[in-house]
Amino acid sequence: MAQLAENTHPLRSTALHVAFAFVAMGGWAAFANRGHGPEAMLPAFAVQGALSALITLVMKRGLEAGHARLTGLPARLLPPLISCTAIGALLFAVHGLAGTPEVIRTIAVPWTVSTLYAFVYVASLERVR
Repeated sequence: MAQLAENTHPLRSTALHVAFAFVAMGGWAAFANRGHGPEAMLPAFAVQGALSALITLVMKRGLEAGHARLTGLPARLLPPLISCTAIGALLFAVHGLAGTPEVIRTIAVPWTVSTLYAFVYVASLERVR
């Protein structure tokens, strides 16, 4: 019964994590583009918020799948390296296409957070193995 209670705790909710990613990283994007006025801040917020929500939904499962298929050093390095490369390329391309004025500033925090998460999460998977 304790297992059920832990899994249904609101802080473990995928929807809550996705919403938090949307607001937190979208807010960062708006802040990073504040020098260009609301006409740049709002699209940057929406684009980064949507990307962060999507990344939050997909990244954990991708890391788990990659880690499960590999062993040793490759299992510890390849999934997070692939993740950080793919996320960096996605963030850069989409913000470039969206016309975000401060692309590098905008993606710096979400990319760093997702990269750190990827390495820490894979390390935790390795400890369980």
